[in-house]
Amino acid sequence: MKAIISFYSLGARGEALQHGQSGTLPHFLEEPVDAYIVKSNPIKLRCQARPALQIFFKCNGEWVHQSQHMSQEHTDLGTGLKIREVMINVSRQQVEDFHGPEDYWCLCVAWSHLGTSKSRKATVRIAYLRKNFEQDPQGTEVPLNGMIVLHCRPPEGVPVAEVEWLKNEEGDHNLIISEARLSDSGNYTCVASNIVAKRRSATATVVVYVNGGWSSWTDWSPCNVRCGRGVQKRSRTCTNPAPLNGGAFCEGMSVQKSTCNTLCPVDGGWGEWSEWSPCSSDCERQRSRECTAPEPKHGGRLCDGVALATENCTGGLCTQSGLATSLSVPFGSLVYGVALQKCNCYLKMSDDNNCQSDLFVSVCFSANPLLINSSMQPDLTVSRTYTSPMCFQDSIDKELMAERSLLDPLPDLKVKGVAERAEYHVMSHPQTFPRGLAPDYRGVAVGTTLSRRSKNLFTPQVSLIPSRPHHKATAVFGHAGGRLVVPNTGISLLVPHGGIAEDTTWETYMIINQEDSSTLCEDGPEIFLSPAVTYGPPGLDLSCPIAMTIAHCGEVAADNWTIRLKRQTQDNKWEEVMSVDEESTSCYCLLEAQRCHVLLEHPGRYALVGEPLNQEAAKRLRLAVFGSPDTSNSLGFSLRVYCVDDTPHAFQEVAVGERSRGGRLLEEPKMMLFRGNTFSLQVSIQDVPQLLWSIKPFTTCQEFSFSQVWASNQHPLQCAFSLERYSHSSSQLSCKISVRQVKGEEQILQVYTSVVENEKGVVPFFTQSDCTITSQTGSRAFKIPLSIRQRISATFDTANAKGKDWQLLAQKLHIDRNLCYFACQESPSSVILSLWEAQHQDSGDLDSLASALEEIGKVQSPRTGTLGCSRDEQDSEFTKLG
Repeated sequence: MKAIISFYSLGARGEALQHGQSGTLPHFLEEPVDAYIVKSNPIKLRCQARPALQIFFKCNGEWVHQSQHMSQEHTDLGTGLKIREVMINVSRQQVEDFHGPEDYWCLCVAWSHLGTSKSRKATVRIAYLRKNFEQDPQGTEVPLNGMIVLHCRPPEGVPVAEVEWLKNEEGDHNLIISEARLSDSGNYTCVASNIVAKRRSATATVVVYVNGGWSSWTDWSPCNVRCGRGVQKRSRTCTNPAPLNGGAFCEGMSVQKSTCNTLCPVDGGWGEWSEWSPCSSDCERQRSRECTAPEPKHGGRLCDGVALATENCTGGLCTQSGLATSLSVPFGSLVYGVALQKCNCYLKMSDDNNCQSDLFVSVCFSANPLLINSSMQPDLTVSRTYTSPMCFQDSIDKELMAERSLLDPLPDLKVKGVAERAEYHVMSHPQTFPRGLAPDYRGVAVGTTLSRRSKNLFTPQVSLIPSRPHHKATAVFGHAGGRLVVPNTGISLLVPHGGIAEDTTWETYMIINQEDSSTLCEDGPEIFLSPAVTYGPPGLDLSCPIAMTIAHCGEVAADNWTIRLKRQTQDNKWEEVMSVDEESTSCYCLLEAQRCHVLLEHPGRYALVGEPLNQEAAKRLRLAVFGSPDTSNSLGFSLRVYCVDDTPHAFQEVAVGERSRGGRLLEEPKMMLFRGNTFSLQVSIQDVPQLLWSIKPFTTCQEFSFSQVWASNQHPLQCAFSLERYSHSSSQLSCKISVRQVKGEEQILQVYTSVVENEKGVVPFFTQSDCTITSQTGSRAFKIPLSIRQRISATFDTANAKGKDWQLLAQKLHIDRNLCYFACQESPSSVILSLWEAQHQDSGDLDSLASALEEIGKVQSPRTGTLGCSRDEQDSEFTKLG
């Protein structure tokens, strides 16, 4: 090689002289640059020098053979100097075979007539990028305005990988965020890349959360009692801000209570009458009294009666006109007639009693504040108990029972248990309206007065046309009242007897609407715990409250909720009617474990909503698994798991849908508590026989987000598992369905079924399945016969010397809260009995009522009972009533 170089040197010198080139050393116009071999592709190294007679490459200290050089030359037209360019290829094998102390390198040497010049060294390396990151970014949760720092160390590679960040698959994001915003929440991915490949790290989820903050306290509520020592409240909500993305609930109490004292009203009382004045020329004398014993104070009532009395002072022997009239004989006859009728009234207390005159009836009831006292007592020898379920199956004719068994005093008359089918009203004639009311229910004609509570007709009404009606029931009710039921939904309406004016009928309806919790409040934590229920028509005018029963899914055993009754306004917003644990004179709520009974006076759309007070607040879910063969695959079988709010209405939606698709209920539905702890709900299939069945991959565990379940509001949540048996001989399927809330409860649904059953039986979702009866009218709609109800009301609406009034009746019936509501009613006892009717519409027995009346009777005088009977006779009455 040295000989070749010497030869070239001599030749170059001669050639330089021949071309007349000046004596300069070669100058490199292009030097070899560092290069990377990607996969198995060779790289090219290039040199260009001027003036250059020859150029050779030297790699790792050794000359590259002439045959491996590719050279070309040309003359620079500006200077006339010769420019030479040389290239060589370097392969992956050459680099791998080199085992020197440093990287594979090459440089080029250029000759001119004066000597040589060397270029820079260029390294050649094999490019690569490992698969695994040395450090993946980790997910984190940071408070609002906190700092986000994500660490990422890319995989080892040559050349060194460059790193970029993706947020939700979008690029150009920093890994350090000094002040986090809500919009910074998302899925972050670290991407490392070089000339060989691009690698993605595991995704890191960043959650920017907001801890809850208390709002300002509301004003103190009025004292909850109208008289004496009571309680007043004020509240605040965890909405300033509301907890978001798993942020902490507010610490402390949402309600503060304080004692309060309200001055009790003192009703006025009459003082003693004055002495009679002397007889005047008009044959009259006068006396007076004053309302000072005591004087009315603090809003107490004025004295009833007259302050000045006048009478004839001659015994009727003279009058101003000189005529005298004696009424002693007719009046005596009248009194005598009343006395004769008293006994008959008492003996005939059935709904069609023989007392033809309202005068005689009123005298009978006014003879004694505890009804009447007669030597002949009613023989309440009834040995039957009514049962009338929610959807009104066959029931005993209570008119017959009241007429013969309850109230007939003759002991030898017995009523046999003859059941007669009641008259049910599913639909009614659409043109039955109160006089003067248009058929579109939009108002009352000018000048029309339907009852003495006509003020209801002019209050603002809600638009009662539902956007998404799911269930509706309609019936025509008159003065006798009745009950309206939306079958299999837990929703019913009771119109009391006498609530509608005589000679008036109303076509009444109930509609269940599907509402979205987002309509409650954009940022508030409230959710619907019941369906939204509309009753109407808007102009419905009643003289006493109706009783509505609504099923709910809240777990109310612990005090983890604030539950409110809300009403939709004309602009589709929801306004609070009352909180169920507060006192109110406009509405009454009796909350039970699975339903709520509400006394209402204004038609509209109502719903129960709940605000969780802490993360222990829970709602009930009903879980069910249905199955059916796959119609597109003879070996396939589909399992469908439903998670719905635990109300009859919500589950009915599932059952109706499954019935239409031929589904079978494979396990008795189960209930589980879903807590407001922001954790999701997971549904997984387990213990599938692997040798007999296969399941689609990646479907064995499915998940519902917390918000999907928490604010589902009666919408069924469904996930499906598609299985396929390996052979037609496999006719049995056994497995488990696990439904669990992360960091919460778990329920197991055990499936064991034949997959070749052709029987598509009725889905057993109610004890009275396929119930379509929607209404009952008149006496058949009530558990308490009308005559008994009237006697109880007349007895307890009037205060007794021993304090046996409607308040004691309410206490014994365990309806002793919010008594101020009943105090504002015209007949408190009647409203209490309506609430009792709503409570006991399913069981239908009178035991609890009879027991309450018997308990009241035991604290009466030893000789006289609650209903004006002797003690022994009354005990017999109460025993037979139940």
